[in-house]
Amino acid sequence: MTDLLYSEEEEALRAAVRALLADHCDAAGVIARTESDAPHDIRLWKALTDGMGLAGLLVPEELDGQGATHREAAVVLEELGRAVAPVPYLTSAVVATEAVLACGADDLLTELASATTIGALAVGLHTAPGAAFPAVRVDDGTLHGELTGIADAAGADVLLVPADDGGLYAVAASDATVTPQVSFDLTRPLATVALDGAPGRRLGDAGPAVRRALRAGAGLLASEQLGLAEWTLTETVRYLKERKQFNRPVGGFQALKHRLAQLWLEVVSLRAAARNAADALTVGEDADIAVAVAQAYAAPVAVHAAEEALQLHGGIGMTWEHPVHLYLKRAKADSIAYGTAGAHRASLAGLVDLQAP
Repeated sequence: MTDLLYSEEEEALRAAVRALLADHCDAAGVIARTESDAPHDIRLWKALTDGMGLAGLLVPEELDGQGATHREAAVVLEELGRAVAPVPYLTSAVVATEAVLACGADDLLTELASATTIGALAVGLHTAPGAAFPAVRVDDGTLHGELTGIADAAGADVLLVPADDGGLYAVAASDATVTPQVSFDLTRPLATVALDGAPGRRLGDAGPAVRRALRAGAGLLASEQLGLAEWTLTETVRYLKERKQFNRPVGGFQALKHRLAQLWLEVVSLRAAARNAADALTVGEDADIAVAVAQAYAAPVAVHAAEEALQLHGGIGMTWEHPVHLYLKRAKADSIAYGTAGAHRASLAGLVDLQAP
């Protein structure tokens, strides 16, 4: 029977990542960065990758990676979700890395593991695992076309681009025109990628590589949503214990106790679903079902937690200076990333042969 509890090694990894984020990723700094032209925190990214080697968790040791599993990557994403960290970990260290792993491009994997290269899969962030995705045109060995909604493309060094010949191509970001799009979540920017005769290196077949990458992205996104929901619940409980009305803590009011208790139950259930998805991706058994279950449940819980946090913080929760708006925007954006909850429920119905009424 699978043990979904955190191991000692995973708890040690969590403590290390949380301590680093406490020193390098304060809320005021994240808010200030969203107001700048550089939403990614490169200094934090270097601390996570150079200092701790986290970019290579999913890469085998013989390719300069850590040879870890999706369970460890999930722990990292929980902590990044708690801090709404503006780094391309999910898009580069998970999604792009999984795509390259499927293609077996060892040299590029080594670069991704060492974080000398940041990768981005040029598939819209909204695309669910197994769904159709746009491809660019190949003409005389060069790539032509435009792709939209590409997460973290502005900070990438290499773009993994699906083409109409069925291949997945590695394209230097400098050979593409990357135009920022208006993003609801300012900590995970989107962009349009235009290719006009850009040279590309064929890595392998796009179909299985993109599907593997999106499945891992969707499965581990649930861990990010778990971290987000846990932070908003914890912070809300702390605030309601301190905030007083009629000379008593607001958290003592029965109606608010009931709301928080219900939210706690939802977050605990989300933890079980997220851990199950990470474990299924690790062992490779029933991964499609576990990922679909996790994402069908994670999005509404994370959004609910963030909405409750904003409302229960009262007037201060509506201000730009308080970080709760970062969590609400991330939760809302995550709710459509790698497929909506509805899309995952439909996928789950097919996987378990449950016919629609």
